[in-house]
Amino acid sequence: MKSNSLQDLKKLRQQLAERQAQAAAEEAARRLAESRTRQDQDLFARAIGATQPLRQHGRVHHKPEPVAPVPLQRQRDEQSVLKEALSDEFDASTLLLVDDHLSYMRPGLGPDVTARLRRGHWAVQREVDLHGLRVEEAREKLSGFLREAHRAGLRCVRVVHGKGLGSPGRQPVLKGKVHSWLVQKKEVLAFVQAKPLEGGAGALLVLLAAGRGS
Repeated sequence: MKSNSLQDLKKLRQQLAERQAQAAAEEAARRLAESRTRQDQDLFARAIGATQPLRQHGRVHHKPEPVAPVPLQRQRDEQSVLKEALSDEFDASTLLLVDDHLSYMRPGLGPDVTARLRRGHWAVQREVDLHGLRVEEAREKLSGFLREAHRAGLRCVRVVHGKGLGSPGRQPVLKGKVHSWLVQKKEVLAFVQAKPLEGGAGALLVLLAAGRGS
């Protein structure tokens, strides 16, 4: 029993001595590294000579410019335009009333709407002139005009498409297309040919549905 105890004691002493030696070696290595670092710093300082702090340079640090917001409303408007594209293949001739003066009325409206529109019951609030434009230009301009007019709450507008006197064969190109485009627009309730002093056969008075601005 005593022999075993002595052997265990010797092992503990040996382990303790090894740990102390390892700690001493690590401390010596740390001191050597610090000494070399100080020596390197001294050598660098002697090499570059005396130094002084930089003067204030007056530089202005600008804040980063804010990211422009995504124009969601404009995107929605552009998508709406695409969805509401006006077709040239639509035949509106069967929907037009050709009496003394050409007119159109959306189904479900009172029979006197076109007569009241022709008499000036609704005052003309805005006008768009398509005369002289190419077909694609006129289509885009009319679509945008009607959309903005409806959004503004306007009820009566005038659309000038011209009489076609300058067209090849003196045939009105835009006139029939404008009729077709207007019938396709959900904002349009009715339209009639304008009075002679307001454009006659070269213009239409258009009644719009009540919009958000009404």
